[in-house]
Amino acid sequence: MVKTIQVSLAPAQATDEAGIKRTAALECGVAPKQITGYTIIKRSIDARSQQPQIILQLQVFIDEQFVEPLPFDTQLKNVSNATHVVIVGAGPAGLFSALRLISLGIKPVIIDRGKDVRSRRRDLAAMNKEGIVNPESNYCFGEGGAGTYSDGKLYTRSGKRGNVQRILQLFHHFGADADILFDAHPHIGTNKLPQIITAMRQQIISCGGEVLFETKLTDIVLDGDKIKAIKTTAGQTIDCKTIILATGHSARDIFILLHAKKIHIESKPFALGVRIEHPQLLIDKTQYHCLVRDPYLPPASYSLVSQSRGKAVFSFCMCPGGIIAPAATAPGEIVVNGWSPSKRNNPFANSGMVVSVDEHDFAAYKFSGPLAAMQYQQMVEQRSFTAGGGKLVAPAQRMADYIDGRSSSSLPACSYLPGVSSVSLKEVLPQEVHASLKQGLIDFGKKMRGYYTNDAVLVATESRTSSPIRIPRNKENLQHPQIKGLYPCGEGAGYAGGIVSAAMDGERIAEMIATHL
Repeated sequence: MVKTIQVSLAPAQATDEAGIKRTAALECGVAPKQITGYTIIKRSIDARSQQPQIILQLQVFIDEQFVEPLPFDTQLKNVSNATHVVIVGAGPAGLFSALRLISLGIKPVIIDRGKDVRSRRRDLAAMNKEGIVNPESNYCFGEGGAGTYSDGKLYTRSGKRGNVQRILQLFHHFGADADILFDAHPHIGTNKLPQIITAMRQQIISCGGEVLFETKLTDIVLDGDKIKAIKTTAGQTIDCKTIILATGHSARDIFILLHAKKIHIESKPFALGVRIEHPQLLIDKTQYHCLVRDPYLPPASYSLVSQSRGKAVFSFCMCPGGIIAPAATAPGEIVVNGWSPSKRNNPFANSGMVVSVDEHDFAAYKFSGPLAAMQYQQMVEQRSFTAGGGKLVAPAQRMADYIDGRSSSSLPACSYLPGVSSVSLKEVLPQEVHASLKQGLIDFGKKMRGYYTNDAVLVATESRTSSPIRIPRNKENLQHPQIKGLYPCGEGAGYAGGIVSAAMDGERIAEMIATHL
């Protein structure tokens, strides 16, 4: 007999195979020796009580030979001589669309403005140590996209858009730990993602696909309403009839190019605010109701949301045991993001804390038209850079000081390596964002004991939560409504909000293309 059950275990018990079998036997009403094996389907944490529990959903084998799950079959083919499709961008949308195209017998040709995943490290080091931004190679641009050096969180609420499990299985196939297949909030870690991304690229090339780095799209050549070719900074003209445009949420030059060519794009709402950083010990104590975290529990996380002045205020991309990173893509701007290593063992917990903004906010600063949201975003990033004083030093303020309108005479230790400077963030953030964020933080202090503290620091500006532009596409064939063969894809086009949803959108586009070639 094979039975699916759910059990609740103390953290230490959840790591003990014999203990899990004993609990499963009790739940199933059989002797422990009758349990021949089990598979974990899902693992989550219930921290609502004073004693946090690990919740396991198990497939249990009773008096029956235990059968290990079959390894994932990628079903990849050699496509060296097949019809080709150009993919612009080597982030998750681009890489997963390439892998899916190969499985469908189509050759992907990926171009990316940035460098390969290992070469990117030197440019990231220059940002952290010297405050120097390479506009083509940074935390957002390059192989693997923004997610590679920004954590590798694989949690998504977009299950209806595609096969989430298939995406996780592919990540596992290319080197991610098996835990991602059943954890409620799967996470790879910035220290492990580069090797996984490299393995994906090597697989694409071994199947006959092409990957061209430091090759930036500069023009799309049209023949009426059809794609004819693309041009790149490498001086190439690449003939093609089909383009997957997967350039990510920060490729402003692509939005400007499309607008200049009168290819329709739309300004869209997004969210903007700060990164807030607390000591991880404080978050552990608050979430796990303890003075010292159980060593069998992971560093605690949180998710907070509130409504203030008609705007949503919410935590975004929470990083337990994490680091705040400089994520600007152009000189003269400050953008902050967060990431965690796989062990999440740094002493700080950080999270984006952002406020929804829309066309009314953009219009208040006289921004209008398809690029309005992008221009508003850029304005705040430039304000932050000026306030910080240069070299990517970020403006920052203690939490209680920010709410009470006081200057911070000193700042706590902070993980942001370029450094922070004490600044009144009211002077940096737009007025409506400031007012809503202030009230939201007060609300969160009431919801989560210990959260409101002057030991927390706010660092500006968290502004790349999602694309400020939507590139429209036909709901039926997923092509741009004006241009045949142009497939807007992933976060940059406004159809995804993270690694997994972007990967699923890439697969969906690839499958649609296969029906039209």
